[in-house]
Amino acid sequence: MKVKEWCMYCGECAGVCPRGLIEVREINLIFDEDGCKDCQICIKACPVRALEKEE
Repeated sequence: MKVKEWCMYCGECAGVCPRGLIEVREINLIFDEDGCKDCQICIKACPVRALEKEE
């Protein structure tokens, strides 16, 4: 997952991840890509569209 520079680190993405793979630490997102099943719920939950799937 790519995090764009306008991310507000609000934690919405972390709150909706069904596998608990996203953690917000100060001004950083920690994302465990190995466990991701590509549901994209986190991308849809972002209020400022700061997340996108990496190819």
